[in-house]
Amino acid sequence: MTNVATTPVRFGAGMAGDPAVYFERIAPLDAAAKPAVIMVHGGTQTGACFLRTADGRSGWAFAFAARGYPVILPDWPGSGRSGSVPLADLDGAVVCKGLGAVIDAQAAPVILLTHSMSGALGWRLVETHGERIARVVAIAPGPPGNIQAEPRISAETDDAIELQSLELKFTLSKREPHRPTMAFVEKKIVGAGWRFPRDRVAEMAAAMGTIAPRLIYQRLNVHGAQLKVKRFENFRGKPILVMTGSHDIDHPRALDAATADWLNANGAAAEFRYLPELGIEGNGHMMMMEDNSDELAALIADWLDGAALRRRAT
Repeated sequence: MTNVATTPVRFGAGMAGDPAVYFERIAPLDAAAKPAVIMVHGGTQTGACFLRTADGRSGWAFAFAARGYPVILPDWPGSGRSGSVPLADLDGAVVCKGLGAVIDAQAAPVILLTHSMSGALGWRLVETHGERIARVVAIAPGPPGNIQAEPRISAETDDAIELQSLELKFTLSKREPHRPTMAFVEKKIVGAGWRFPRDRVAEMAAAMGTIAPRLIYQRLNVHGAQLKVKRFENFRGKPILVMTGSHDIDHPRALDAATADWLNANGAAAEFRYLPELGIEGNGHMMMMEDNSDELAALIADWLDGAALRRRAT
């Protein structure tokens, strides 16, 4: 792969939509014929998670630019440098509206790369903006509400709810933003893999933000709240890559494989890649920040290049 650290790039920034969504643009200096990759962060993060790895190397934004792909890094509405949204109003539909404005602001169809909690946002965006999305890469993606199981609720009041989703337990306020605990960071965000440097866990945890109550409820599908897809015209033939690591406690192989199966059952051309089956072990949830991030970026870029060639051939 081209040397990520030394590849010259052009930086830019902009705002789009209402509420305004801030985004950064990192592009190769030469005129690129490849489509822009919009990298959408997950919960508690901003677009900055694609700029640097945990050990300080250049992140996926630069790796993809080195392969000729301009990269766009938005912050969700209500996150980072994007416009504020009242907590009571901030849900997946609002975030998708903002991200849709970023997609619409581009001159040509884009590649949509989602991670984690933004996975379900991505499926909605394919539904609403599929003609503007050429391909999709979904990294350990949240499933759509169409197939996501509801969590087991152990207690609920007007103010809070206690529940279990897969291996994780949550106590959530219905009025205040959710702030992940250090135990959550160590178990879910970093996990039991060996690719994320342990001496950087506290640093990452300190930089993480909060999640609005309605957003975390949707992500966990409390009372069936997760975003659902109703129309599938824009999924037909859409090249989609779903990729999952070996040590992501919230994304066992069967879960993300089921998402890929659901996509194909609804007309998409989805491929599921479970990294251990490719001989790649030890990755957790934040694989764009882990020690083999360049290898994984090359794997995705190879798939993107191949998907483009296959589409032109048909």
